[in-house]
Amino acid sequence: MNIAVVGTGYVGLVTGTCFAETGNHVKCVDIDEKKVERMRNGEIPIFEPGLDLLFDRNTKQGRLSFTTDLKMAIEDAEIIFLALPTPPGEDGSADLSYVLGVAKQLSILIQDYKVIVDKSTVPVGTAERVHAALAKNLDESLFDVVSNPEFLREGVAVDDFLKPDRVVIGTNSDKAKKKMKKLYEPFVRQGNPIIFMDERSAEMTKYAANSYLATRISFMNEIANLCEKAGANVDMVRIGMGSDNRIGKRFLFPGVGYGGSCFPKDVQALAKTAEDYTYDFKILKSVMNVNTIQKTVLAKKIKDYFNGDVSGKKIAVWGLAFKPNTDDIREAPALYIINELLEAGAKIMAFDPEAMDNVRAEYGDRIAFAENQYEALDGADALAIVTEWSVFRTPDFKKVTKSLQNLAIFDGRNLYDLENMKQLGVHYESIGRSPIFLKEYSA
Repeated sequence: MNIAVVGTGYVGLVTGTCFAETGNHVKCVDIDEKKVERMRNGEIPIFEPGLDLLFDRNTKQGRLSFTTDLKMAIEDAEIIFLALPTPPGEDGSADLSYVLGVAKQLSILIQDYKVIVDKSTVPVGTAERVHAALAKNLDESLFDVVSNPEFLREGVAVDDFLKPDRVVIGTNSDKAKKKMKKLYEPFVRQGNPIIFMDERSAEMTKYAANSYLATRISFMNEIANLCEKAGANVDMVRIGMGSDNRIGKRFLFPGVGYGGSCFPKDVQALAKTAEDYTYDFKILKSVMNVNTIQKTVLAKKIKDYFNGDVSGKKIAVWGLAFKPNTDDIREAPALYIINELLEAGAKIMAFDPEAMDNVRAEYGDRIAFAENQYEALDGADALAIVTEWSVFRTPDFKKVTKSLQNLAIFDGRNLYDLENMKQLGVHYESIGRSPIFLKEYSA
């Protein structure tokens, strides 16, 4: 099939590349000329494991190409995917200006029947708004609008796309159903479902799924905070809970809150949708409030350890991306922690395997960056672990204790065994577990 993908962010680029991998011819469109030129030269503008191999293969074999020319990209396309940004507005609602703007352009460019697919995460009713924008200048027989939300996890997005748990397609058009089924059948050969529903239900499904997962995270962070006060170990609680097949093991790990491009924005947008329909979605309000507080809980632990004064203290930070295996720093808890420590006068030396360029662009020389994780520790008064990259899970603790000027580790991801930390003789605080070697800091 001939496919056009408008937008080459995380979703658009993964979508276009994976469709090309199954033999389709895909043209990806973006208004950023420099970005398009980089991709034409074989450079991938994002870090996503496994994407480079598919990108290279499909561009070389001519199935995947890039352009700034929307008219040229859609001319032969049977299906046009809109993978455009929908950033939150000041009131929390999703900004649909990019989506509707492209729909308006398409309304004067389309010459024959096309399926227009909302791949962006959009509020309930967006398909109808896109349909209306197209219908202003276009006969309704020449298009159908489909809602096809993505369920990609950054860091494993390629696997998620090639082997989806399910494919959700919102449309009432039999013609569009047939085309979408043909397109997705290669990805569900093992029997995972393609679920057809109406457009509004498909749009709601995306928000409901992400908001529920965010709710699990905030719930476990609340349990972790209570465990610290009650003397329980949240790791044991998590295992006990997760063994119940009604609950399951996933998304029960406590930490320093959720971030990224999806959960914060989607929870906020669903809450705004509820508000628009005069429904008081109390749980979502609590989820957002808990997450805001949790993002700075590690900074509070660090400041408390230093008796409320971190001025001049050098804090090493391991992990800047909002999660491992990505360079995405949108709503990353690390940035909230760094901001609070900087405001209190601390000095930051940070290391992340992939996200440092993005953070450097935002902070400039306000923080320092290390070449590797151990260099970040040189002369540091404390180590804060914020992102659970695999390289941080089993470090050389001899190097760690030798490099740290003051043996204090604040672990926002519960990477290390409490007994091991006790044997090392370090001050160790984590999330939802009793601190080890607790003593007052002395300058």
